[in-house]
Amino acid sequence: MELILRQDVENLGFKDDLVTVKNGYGRNFLIPHGFATLATSSAKKVLAENLKQKAYKEEKLVNEANEIAKALLDLEIKITAKTGTGTKLFGSVNNMDIVEALKKEGHTIEKKFIKVIGGSVKRTGRYEAKVRLHRSVVVDLPFDVIAEAKK
Repeated sequence: MELILRQDVENLGFKDDLVTVKNGYGRNFLIPHGFATLATSSAKKVLAENLKQKAYKEEKLVNEANEIAKALLDLEIKITAKTGTGTKLFGSVNNMDIVEALKKEGHTIEKKFIKVIGGSVKRTGRYEAKVRLHRSVVVDLPFDVIAEAKK
């Protein structure tokens, strides 16, 4: 079944992408939840015209995302966390902690656009997170998890 996505769908595609999925997935999930519409010939023509008009705006957004990406790569992010014996953390560090660290540096990015590689962090050390600023601009953001000073 060929569908046009109305919004970004995790592990499937981005808004206005033409995707092919199994019939049940399209009929029972994507279309009823408003994530997609059927890709008829007229819908494809409308989509092509809309994409042509969006191309100029898209270029501007990509340039802005690239500027933000350069700024993010220049940052040194250090997240302090409470530790027990050794390097093990009490709790974990996840994408919300990275959002807060970026906010302190003056960058506002939603947590849904940040993925910590390997899931949540449970030990001190150097790690990476993927930050998606645009569908074509993804930044590998290194960050350090350090132990909080004990009193």
